[in-house]
Amino acid sequence: MTWETVIGLETHAQLSTAAKIFSGASTAFGAAPNSQAAAVDLALPGVLPVLNRGAVERAIRFGLAVGATIHRRSVFARKNYFYPDLPKGYQISQFEIPVVVGGSIGILSPSRGEMRVNLTRAHLEEDAGKSLHEDFHGMSGIDLNRAGTPLLEIVTEPDMRSADEAVAYARALHALVRWIGICDGNMQEGSFRCDANVSVRRTGATTLGTRCEIKNLNSFRFMQEAIDHEVRRQIELIEDGGTVVQETRLYDPDRRETRSMRSKEDAQDYRYFPDPDLPPLMIDEAWIDRVRGEMPELPEAMQARWRTAYALPAADAQALTASRELAAYFEVAARTAGGEARIVANWVLGDLAAALNRGGVEIAHAAVSANALAGLIRRIGDGTISGRIAKDVFEAMWQGEATGDDAADVIIARKGLRQIADVGAIEKIVDDALAANAAIVAEYKAGKEKAFNSLVGKVMAASKGKANPAQVNAILKQKLG
Repeated sequence: MTWETVIGLETHAQLSTAAKIFSGASTAFGAAPNSQAAAVDLALPGVLPVLNRGAVERAIRFGLAVGATIHRRSVFARKNYFYPDLPKGYQISQFEIPVVVGGSIGILSPSRGEMRVNLTRAHLEEDAGKSLHEDFHGMSGIDLNRAGTPLLEIVTEPDMRSADEAVAYARALHALVRWIGICDGNMQEGSFRCDANVSVRRTGATTLGTRCEIKNLNSFRFMQEAIDHEVRRQIELIEDGGTVVQETRLYDPDRRETRSMRSKEDAQDYRYFPDPDLPPLMIDEAWIDRVRGEMPELPEAMQARWRTAYALPAADAQALTASRELAAYFEVAARTAGGEARIVANWVLGDLAAALNRGGVEIAHAAVSANALAGLIRRIGDGTISGRIAKDVFEAMWQGEATGDDAADVIIARKGLRQIADVGAIEKIVDDALAANAAIVAEYKAGKEKAFNSLVGKVMAASKGKANPAQVNAILKQKLG
């Protein structure tokens, strides 16, 4: 019998406020241990939390971005548990009435195509501190710099059916929170952390299987590996006559396997109750309207516009909206190139992306500007250079051999790369190539079609890549006819 995987994700996005959610302490990363922990974060007697307005505003922005319901009245609760890095003995979170409910995020599933992942809720909460085990020789240190850092926990419905879909959703969410400016998305620093709830069931079953939660997946690659392993583990366990136990598991990237961490807690284990130190959070229509007016065009809306205006494939449109900076680069290049948006997309996702990866730089620091790339693509379009020569010109532009919007023109002129379009000149090169490659000509006339491509290559090599490829093909066919 076949199996179906069921996945839901819980994501903690650290909100991009300069101060913590209930104190004025800094949220900057990398400070000396316990140097950014205020009295509220340390839970000193007599201190009271004060809600950070900026954190609420970022939650509103997220709710608007995903088409969710924003509760005009939401409540903060105490989530009670003991751990050394939680000085109060409870975490301030939201339980029964979160600030954001519902909404959805569109993804492109490798197996199911375009689909939507439904969201259950998104609620505000504070982060705990951090336990440090490596440097204390049998003891643990406690760093409370993260205590009180504002988080938005975003919870999905169990809508995903493969690790590929989970990663596609996580990438889309990661792009969205960065796009609307509520989170920097830095996974290495813990700003964007995902927990995956994974279960399996027989194909056709309507009830959910017992789920296991894989905690703190801080890279898309680890998410893929962890879910794939957990699915295999659960299926093998059931097929061998065992039973899946609801528990929390950790992923070991060195062994590429999940391992048990603790039994899974339920809500009643945390004894949630409304926080008496915090009044209900009230959000009025004027506040929501103001945030709505400040929202940028969202990735999904931009993708839909590009697919109509530029006839871009869905996968290309989605890839080009991975960040606002990348989308802005493409938009400028596409408008400047003049009717060559599909070619621009190919260049941005191909040669430009490869150059960025090789150099380890972000699109904002690309050595070739959007206008300069558009100038290069115009020269391909008007026949000044071939696509093959364009790659050499791009590399010269990337190396800084010429700068400015007209860099391509400067390099083409300086290196004499203008495409040969004169019919007589091309005929002379073709005749010479045919005479020098009689054996390949004989193969073609004997019915070997691949020999034609070899002859094209010989002509292009003889012209040092400058001959117009379309004319070369036409003249060769005429002379071989």
